[in-house]
Amino acid sequence: MDKIKLGFALLLLATGIAGFYYLRDSAMVIRVVSVLLGFFLAVTVAWFTVQGKQFYAFSRESREETKKVVWPNRKETMQMTGLVFAFVVVMAIFLWLVDAGLLMLIKSLMSYGEDNG
Repeated sequence: MDKIKLGFALLLLATGIAGFYYLRDSAMVIRVVSVLLGFFLAVTVAWFTVQGKQFYAFSRESREETKKVVWPNRKETMQMTGLVFAFVVVMAIFLWLVDAGLLMLIKSLMSYGEDNG
């Protein structure tokens, strides 16, 4: 029975999206309401399935877990951002040097072939 409910929910969502394109001559507000209504009805139907209840429980637990996270303060965020930018610059210089070295190697090999040819 849950598969039928989920299929119906997907059908409602698709109908809301199709309504957006079907009502292309209508005001944008009506078109957006069509999509939102389809989404709301799909969520409402999916809510009454086992998977919907599991998803709700998972979402609630995830929200509780985010409250337990120790978020960095501004100073720590700025320090880590600076560290990332410095690493990116160092890697860019390194890759540029490797690329330039390989380019010179290839050019010297190509010119070696021309001289002896």
